Amino acid sequence: MRIARFQFNMLPVNTYVLWDTASRECAIVDAGCYYPKEEETLAEFIDDNKLTVKYSLATHLHFDHCFGNSFVAKKYGVILCAAEADEFLLQNMVRQCESFGIPFRGEIQPIGHYISDKDTFDLGHEKLKAIAVPGHSPGSMAFYAPDSGFVLSGDALFQMSIGRTDLPGGNHHQLVESIRTRLLTLPKGTIVYPGHGPETEIGIEQIENPFL
Repeated sequence: MRIARFQFNMLPVNTYVLWDTASRECAIVDAGCYYPKEEETLAEFIDDNKLTVKYSLATHLHFDHCFGNSFVAKKYGVILCAAEADEFLLQNMVRQCESFGIPFRGEIQPIGHYISDKDTFDLGHEKLKAIAVPGHSPGSMAFYAPDSGFVLSGDALFQMSIGRTDLPGGNHHQLVESIRTRLLTLPKGTIVYPGHGPETEIGIEQIENPFL
C-alpha cells in the first residue's frame, strides 16, 4: 500500500491518502483542507494518480481534522467514517473553532458510519485495521496496515510526544494506557504517521518517548 501526506490548514494537520497500487482504491484520512487551494491540491493528486476514493476516515473529530470532510463527501460521494464517541465534537464544531479564534468554513459533515475497535477497511488486497486509542478524544482511532507495516496514530502518538488531553473529553491516564497497550505493542519496525509533525517508529517511541 502507498501513502501520501499533505499538510493542510493553519495548525497544520497531516492529511493522508492511502491507496492500493493494483486496484487504485484509496482512503482519505483526516481531510484537513481548509482553503480552496488545499482542496484543489487533494483533488489534483487523486486525479493525477487515477485513484478511486472508497473511504473517508477520521482518526478523531477535533475541528482541525474535519475542515475538508464535507468537501470530500460531496466531491467523491463517500460517507464519513468515525467513532460514535466523538460525535459530540461535531455538535460543538463551531465553538471548537471559535475557542482558537478560527472561523469555521464549509459544512459540518455528519458521521455516516460508526467505526468500532477492530473494524477493517479493504483497499484492494490489503486491509486497514481500526485500533481504538481513546484519551486525546473519547473516540480516537488509529489505522494499522499490517501488510505494509505502518500505523496512522492521529493525535494519540507523535514523534517523542503524545496528544494533548486538556480539550473536552480528554483523559491523560487513558491516553497513556491506550498508547502503551494498543500502539507500542505493534512490531518495532512499524512506521508511525501522526496527525501532526513527522513520522517515527514504534521501536523508537518504546525506548525514547519521554511521556511514556
